[in-house]
Amino acid sequence: MNRILRGISLAVLALPIALPIHAAGVNQTLPARVEQALKANKINNDALSVVMLPLTGNAAPTIVNADVSVNPASTMKLVTTYAALELLGPNHQWKTEFYADGPLVDGVLNGNLYLKGGGDPKLNMEKLWLLLRDLRANGVSKVTGDLVLDRSHFVQPDLPVFDDDGGDQNKPFLVGPDSLLVNLKALRFIVRNDGGKVNVAVEPPIASVRIDNRVQALPAAKCPGWPEVLYNPVADGDGVTVVVTGKLAAGCSAQTYLSLLDHERYAAGAVRAIWGELGGSILGTDRVAQVPSSARLLARAYSPDLTEIIRDVNKYSNNTMAKQLFLSLGAAFRNEADADDAKAAQRVIRQWLAKKGLISPHLVIENGSGLSRAERVSARELASLLQAAWRSPYSAEFISSMPLAAVDGTMRKRLRNTPVAGKAHVKTGTLNTVRAIAGYSRDGDGNVWAVVAILNHPRPWGASSILDQVLVSLYNQRRESTAQR
Repeated sequence: MNRILRGISLAVLALPIALPIHAAGVNQTLPARVEQALKANKINNDALSVVMLPLTGNAAPTIVNADVSVNPASTMKLVTTYAALELLGPNHQWKTEFYADGPLVDGVLNGNLYLKGGGDPKLNMEKLWLLLRDLRANGVSKVTGDLVLDRSHFVQPDLPVFDDDGGDQNKPFLVGPDSLLVNLKALRFIVRNDGGKVNVAVEPPIASVRIDNRVQALPAAKCPGWPEVLYNPVADGDGVTVVVTGKLAAGCSAQTYLSLLDHERYAAGAVRAIWGELGGSILGTDRVAQVPSSARLLARAYSPDLTEIIRDVNKYSNNTMAKQLFLSLGAAFRNEADADDAKAAQRVIRQWLAKKGLISPHLVIENGSGLSRAERVSARELASLLQAAWRSPYSAEFISSMPLAAVDGTMRKRLRNTPVAGKAHVKTGTLNTVRAIAGYSRDGDGNVWAVVAILNHPRPWGASSILDQVLVSLYNQRRESTAQR
């Protein structure tokens, strides 16, 4: 094994870094309009890293500040999703299972009911409902024992909590990964004023989430875009009470998503809520333990294919699903030397990059989502990854997972009324001090480019328009260069 690894290392070292910064024919200046946009926003040029590599045609690449270690924000998801495509395969699925450890007699399970998580990133309420329907179809209606959650699939890492982007721990985008991730651990609160009476509902209707409705009903009026409704969660014994306050006119509604429970209480509460609606009952308590080897399988559900998962991750920049996918890579290739699945994933991704000849000295992966202050990459490294992905057998799946400019995902409102609309598949990235784009775009001649633009700055206000200008300038570069001559 050591000889193999040593051979790989020597081979990697012998490979040249793609497009060295001093190579002939490389443009090392920013497009004029990008420089103007930076100046207008009072941001120095050195805050922006840009790489534009032609994948078709013979135009000169643009490489500016490409070898600086930068925080990529959510463009890091491209590393995670591309690695998953090649290492797990585009049709990879996750499974979730129910087991029993006692006899089933006349619809009564005399024993415990086990729910074993397999790390499914998209175990939503519909999928859980169908799984529980399958359980009923297999003859179970009453469980005399406990509801036991098996959350052992992942070896969870001890990672720092991301708490510098709003300070609200109840935001759904902050939800961490789990072997038994149910519905992204999100609670949807719906407030309605029907005929002068305000009702507050929560989905799923978990018993440990209680509502204290203090919303004032107002007469009918034009419904505001942002209703004056506030949600204040207060820990209350084994659950949480949400105090809902504000004002709402008749005929109007408001809704929000919050994450208020830990994974165990949310999963157990969701199962019990749906099971009760299906007419079932569980007499015992909720607890966490592994499925015993003697238990028998009662029902099983599979996730969508990986290709659908990465579309959710990239198009909508789903942090929780990205973290789930990252740990899934670790769980699939974990060995005895790996302390946890994050360490395993980091090792596997680095080995995979090395085999592809992608030298990445700046790459730092913490959770694979970009929602991190520790994660780092250079623009050149990310562009080289995109270049390699273009040649991959799974390039179509990878590219289509990214938002399409002016059409969908996180790019749906950007680059409208520009020639780039519908011509760029681009992953976005945003943190308090980061604005980033990375993906594929076309120029005015129809040639395809790999494009990376990452801005790290204490005050990146207006920086999204700067990055958009990178894509517009790329599209117009032939016309602009002709005008300059």
